[in-house]
Amino acid sequence: MSAETDRLIEITLDEGSLAPASANAEHERRIALFDLKEANAFAVVGAARGPYGLMLAVSEGRLAFDVSDSAGERVVLHHMPLSPVRKLIKDYAFICESYHNAIRSAAPSQIEAIDMGRRGLHNEAGEILMDALAERFVIDLETARRLFTLICALHVRG
Repeated sequence: MSAETDRLIEITLDEGSLAPASANAEHERRIALFDLKEANAFAVVGAARGPYGLMLAVSEGRLAFDVSDSAGERVVLHHMPLSPVRKLIKDYAFICESYHNAIRSAAPSQIEAIDMGRRGLHNEAGEILMDALAERFVIDLETARRLFTLICALHVRG
């Protein structure tokens, strides 16, 4: 992969697909977008037209990855079923809510345990997402983890 071309330079979430978010969920969404723009590895299989722009949306119950080149021309529109990540989205929303509640009142050891579980779930979701997208996109684990956070933003009601 080329660090110069195999990357995302713009990431957009379809406003019509976004679930209403709590302040904590909105904060996580902003951090994921910022971190993803700062550092990512993203290539389209069979197309060397990067760097890329990505619009994430939900369309007919499926994830839509609308990828364009730097001139704004569509490279690929890929629809992915939610089934590989649906349970993880629900679990991640629950554990994030538990984490934010724990920050207010739990002992540091409890907060750390919840955070370790959250990171483990995040890693698992990133790996599943990498596998589910492997036929169309080449992404690294950190990029997949951040994309998963954004996918959650499209589904989870705060």
